[in-house]
Amino acid sequence: MEKLKVGILGATGMVGQRFVTLLTGHPWFQIEVLAASPRSEGKTYEEAVGGRWKMDQPMPDEVRSMVVRNVNDVEKVASCVDMVFSAVDMSKEEIRSIEEAFAKTETPVVSNNSAHRWTEDVPMVIPEINPEHFDIIEAQKRRLGTKRGFIAVKPNCSIQAYTPALAAWKEYGPYEVVASTYQAISGAGKTFADWPEMNGNVIPFIGGEEEKSEKEPLKVFGRVEGSRIVTATEPLITCQCVRIPVLNGHTASVFVKFRKNPSKEELIEKLVSFRGYPQEKGLPSAPKQFIQYCEEDNRPQVALDVDYEGGMGVSIGRLRPDTVYDWKFIGLAHNTLRGAAGGAVLCAETLVSMGYIQKK
Repeated sequence: MEKLKVGILGATGMVGQRFVTLLTGHPWFQIEVLAASPRSEGKTYEEAVGGRWKMDQPMPDEVRSMVVRNVNDVEKVASCVDMVFSAVDMSKEEIRSIEEAFAKTETPVVSNNSAHRWTEDVPMVIPEINPEHFDIIEAQKRRLGTKRGFIAVKPNCSIQAYTPALAAWKEYGPYEVVASTYQAISGAGKTFADWPEMNGNVIPFIGGEEEKSEKEPLKVFGRVEGSRIVTATEPLITCQCVRIPVLNGHTASVFVKFRKNPSKEELIEKLVSFRGYPQEKGLPSAPKQFIQYCEEDNRPQVALDVDYEGGMGVSIGRLRPDTVYDWKFIGLAHNTLRGAAGGAVLCAETLVSMGYIQKK
């Protein structure tokens, strides 16, 4: 297939940089435009990023000399691309406004941002779990008055370490969940070099994170009804979110009550056999096996498991009976790959495969 031309909005930030590394050499997408705030306009990408390159791998040569566009020049940016990935650093109102502006130029927007996650006709998708939510796009296009422009989003990075397990166990009726997430500093767009106070430290608060962690799985588990997505009422989730001194990887400690009484063997079998649309279609960024189960008592570990399936898989371990709840387990997911830019790229691949994104 001829590659789709894509733009990255907010290309100089940490998630924007991750988009750059994932889309360079991608078999379906070609980076055509890098856009950022007005202060970066007219600079080469290398100049605009300066000393703030935060990825482990070096900046790809293909983008070093690309001239950065002003993200606010919506018509100009949109005229060059078939779709855009959004990772802009603005207020929620500004993000909602600029993403809708791009959609109204007939440019599909796949967003890493939280601003549109609770817009009723914007699908919030983990492609292995709820790709059918993309059906709402037709209703959204009617509201926007567009033929091909729309907005789709991926959910928060912190829910990726436990929501897939709950999805795999759906038939057993999980109805009450307690989750504590231990979140890497890259989730705040930082490294140890620019957040030295995180060395040897734990901060027991991440603004807005607990609300997202409790509510967003319910939208993922919801259903399309007319022109809106109706959120599920179960499982009831309560969560605490803690920042820990780890660069990449969000770990979750989770307790679950079930309406049915599954065995440990049944629960593990459901995890390792869980597949979805990306695996069935062999999408470029899809992990071959979405969830791995780690038998060792000291797994999953960030050091050993965060890059499972190129950072696009989820690791579960320490599944065992609980004295208050039915079962408890530990989950781990890479927060800037599966949890952020990688999850958005997989959403875009799913949308292309389903026919929602095509060349202009």
